[in-house]
Amino acid sequence: MTTASPFSWNPQRPSPMPYDRYRPFHERVNVPAGDRSWPAARIDRAPLWVPVDLRDGNQALAEPMDTPRKRRLFDLLVATGFKEIEVGYPSASRTDFDFVRHLVASGAVPDDVTPVAFTPARPELIDRTFDAVEGLPRAVVHLYIATSPVWREVVLGRDRGEVWATVRAAAEHMARRAGDTPGIRFQFSPETFNLTEPDFVLELCDGLTELWDASPDRPVTHNLPATVEIATPNVYADQIEYMHRNLSRRDSVILSVHPHNDRGTGVACAELAVLAGAQRVEGCLFGNGERTGNVDLVTLALNLYAQGVDPMVDLGDIDTVRETVEHCNRLPVHPRHPYAGDLVHTAFSGTHQDAISKGFAQHARRAAELGVPEGRAPWSVPYLPIDPADVGRSYEAVIRVNSQSGKGGMAYLLRTHHGLDLPPRMRPDFSRVVQETTDASGREATPKELYALFRETYVVEGPPEQAELAGLDISALVDTLAATGCAVDVLELTEDGTAAYAECRVNGVTVWGAAEGPAASAQAVLSAVNRVRR
Repeated sequence: MTTASPFSWNPQRPSPMPYDRYRPFHERVNVPAGDRSWPAARIDRAPLWVPVDLRDGNQALAEPMDTPRKRRLFDLLVATGFKEIEVGYPSASRTDFDFVRHLVASGAVPDDVTPVAFTPARPELIDRTFDAVEGLPRAVVHLYIATSPVWREVVLGRDRGEVWATVRAAAEHMARRAGDTPGIRFQFSPETFNLTEPDFVLELCDGLTELWDASPDRPVTHNLPATVEIATPNVYADQIEYMHRNLSRRDSVILSVHPHNDRGTGVACAELAVLAGAQRVEGCLFGNGERTGNVDLVTLALNLYAQGVDPMVDLGDIDTVRETVEHCNRLPVHPRHPYAGDLVHTAFSGTHQDAISKGFAQHARRAAELGVPEGRAPWSVPYLPIDPADVGRSYEAVIRVNSQSGKGGMAYLLRTHHGLDLPPRMRPDFSRVVQETTDASGREATPKELYALFRETYVVEGPPEQAELAGLDISALVDTLAATGCAVDVLELTEDGTAAYAECRVNGVTVWGAAEGPAASAQAVLSAVNRVRR
């Protein structure tokens, strides 16, 4: 007797790809083992969001932003409610330096917004950075250096002691340049943190916390990037929790994260990192950045919103935010992008449309029962995690009809756009007509096209001599038609204030008719008769 493989249900076979060239994360970095508290944590308030579009995002653009585009994006970030904004890499280019000086000279920085300026660990570049921020009432000077073994060996050519000496010298230089200026704070990023030995990161961060004499009223920011994603998000959370638990002067440290999206899990990494103790998240609007991008702050903020947590930024006009970012970056936002894409609130599938349509109706009833506007009633509509109206979207694009759609979708569009509330028994009949049309065309049908198709199908005019029949009541109309040899049974007759709909058996054939305007009921019966005759 042969024992079946426990995986006999899976017919996949080994691929020819050379996967053995790559090492798993546990062979590349030691993640300290310990009791995890983050899986049981809950996010009940937003972290400090720090957009890095003007620096990290900008350096990833084929056409970096000029000052007007940077200023437009900066103004958007301020208007959206971001309170700490990385404004540039002043030592990297004249454009970046000039933009920071523009912010100083124009007084563009509100009193409650803190700009961040990025600098490598080199004295002359630190000086250039301080020259750029001079005159700002407050600023964060952000020092970085790569710290992982592969960067130390391949890029820097330095061992751990030499890297620490470089960082210490740079930090001392920063402290001297800042002097007693009250508005200057410091930030440190051990670049490639997620590939660096945890004890080395802790040594560097604790050393700078002490060197800069951080305190609760003048905290240091330690920013721990997943510069290139290497593992599942839970691993990054473990790394962050280790730092959260072991950093010295913890009340004087703002623990920050900067996830990238190389494995497509940047958002998950950020959320789990916050569960693990991170208080600040760097990222870009819609995830712009080098390679696969930085973590997306829009998605992160609206993920919280969908859980009933105040995101602490205003994304109530998502299309304006998106259009501004697209203009400044000269990059499109994908139509399936969470929350902001053109299609993210849209249903083509018939089953989805039916569920959404019923959900809208139930939501309206619930709001009426509670005596509150629909925009304030608790939200629970199938397939829509948030109310599209909350981010400035209308309901017009929620349901769209193509060959995959069903009776609920076309009925919803006719009702909302043209006031036609088709009887439930009529909807399958018209749905078949719509599907035949969209199958033939290969494209979706707009509300205007649906209305035209409805009239073409059901509103069928007869010969001129029928005109006087429209003035008869239904019983008299049926008798008059019978006298002409046309046997009509009216099976259903309804009106919705816009049109009348009649299901009739005409000489043994069951058919629907419809009409709008005066004497609509009689006209609907005549339309059914004329459809059979046609």
